[in-house]
Amino acid sequence: MTIPSFTLHDSAKDPTTEVWFAEPPGFTTLPLDALLPAPESPAADVLRTALAPFLDSAPDDMIRQQFIAQFAKSQQLLGALREVGTAHFSVGLHRDDIDDTGNNSSQPLLSFFTLSWRDTAVAPRAVTAARAVTSAEGHTRIEYLELPCGPATLSETVLTPSMDSGFPQAPLIQIHAHLPHPDCKRLVVLTLSTTAVARREQYRAILQQVAETVSFDNPLEAGTSEAG
Repeated sequence: MTIPSFTLHDSAKDPTTEVWFAEPPGFTTLPLDALLPAPESPAADVLRTALAPFLDSAPDDMIRQQFIAQFAKSQQLLGALREVGTAHFSVGLHRDDIDDTGNNSSQPLLSFFTLSWRDTAVAPRAVTAARAVTSAEGHTRIEYLELPCGPATLSETVLTPSMDSGFPQAPLIQIHAHLPHPDCKRLVVLTLSTTAVARREQYRAILQQVAETVSFDNPLEAGTSEAG
């Protein structure tokens, strides 16, 4: 049996960490704290220094201003995610091995993965997992799971941006995994979003694989104890 290998992120050893999980290859984490620093803070200076080479390489001032505007818009979107409890955001880029005709394809598939915290009413974890998908409209393909970290629900929603949103009108499929915390007062929501609706089965499998790795207990401490 092949033993899987993992690359540890620095946050895995952070004493304030409350949830651990593993991402499959193809995902790149965006550092929310680094991209959303407080104004006039040392972190803001670091961000300006990091962006300076990109701004300096712009061929003219118009391109430079466009980059600044797009970056500011991205910060607004990330800020909105963090305000609703998002603690992790990563971008997935994978090659579409098979196109709709069954032939090999080299088209890139883009997706977004988030981990968010939600406060809930105190209740048994199985009840919280069920309420997460029955109390909100639009959830389909609901599946109840027993994962290593406890009870969970898997579901899907499909969104279409409004005409005035400025986003393409392609349907956006969002696959969600709701994982209640052992304190019975909150839950973790994993969401994988993509416009590649035809690949929903593959993305659902990816999200379930991630959910199966979630732990609310530090797995590094368990490994240290066993080694001792």
